[in-house]
Amino acid sequence: MLNLTFPIQAEGSLPESRLITYIQDTYDDVAVADRPMILVCPGGGYNHTSNREGEALAMQFLAMGYHAAVLKYSCWPAVYPTALTELAKSMVLIRRNAEKWHVNPEQIIVLGCSAGGHLAASLGVFWEEGFLAEAAGLEADERRQLRPDGMILCYPVITSGEFAHRGSFQKLLGEREEELSEKMSLELQVGSQTPPAFIWHTFTDQSVPVENSLLFVSAMRRAGIPVEFHMYPCGGHGLSLANRLTASKGGGAMQEECTSWISLVHTWIEHRYVKDKF
Repeated sequence: MLNLTFPIQAEGSLPESRLITYIQDTYDDVAVADRPMILVCPGGGYNHTSNREGEALAMQFLAMGYHAAVLKYSCWPAVYPTALTELAKSMVLIRRNAEKWHVNPEQIIVLGCSAGGHLAASLGVFWEEGFLAEAAGLEADERRQLRPDGMILCYPVITSGEFAHRGSFQKLLGEREEELSEKMSLELQVGSQTPPAFIWHTFTDQSVPVENSLLFVSAMRRAGIPVEFHMYPCGGHGLSLANRLTASKGGGAMQEECTSWISLVHTWIEHRYVKDKF
């Protein structure tokens, strides 16, 4: 396995911003060659990146036979578009190493939890924007390198409207919150450029209301973009795997009925990206 750490720096980045890779070895006597890559963006309200939503998720995808990477992106006092630029640079790094790392370049999927879901979905809706290509060192005709092939959004922050998680937008936008609030309401930015998605949320999430996901799903439906959505009846926010492996200190963030999401997303990846491509 290539467990490597790459500094990821953009304008406004904090020194600790980095990409951690978990690249599976390839062997001549194993039929599987190129694998999907799951690029994980942990949550944390754009205030920090949660350890509970990083490596533990990467290990699950490794067990499924995929490569994984975790982006420890810059949070407050870094503000928009720093984290998004870091994610764009991470995509370019992965694509440029795809052949060497045996990553299938058509199977690079971004995953985000909570505010990390907002970051992942931001790349999904904004990847065509010229400033991102420029910041990532790409020519205008190379910007498609920034497009995720899919998105996995776990209880994502999406809207800056009535159901906003206001703290996330305050940390993300700082003094520009009023100026950029509508643009950062991602349900308003979905279009034909947006990649397919797998999304899950809980009905009882009191921190980031399920309406965030519902608004995004509705926008994707109107745009004709395939989406699989699961709403669980119970569970708080920040569940990660929802089991003891990612429980918070004190035993929180466990919800047995929500643990099925990881097997459901495995099926989604296999059917959408891997089946008939072996």
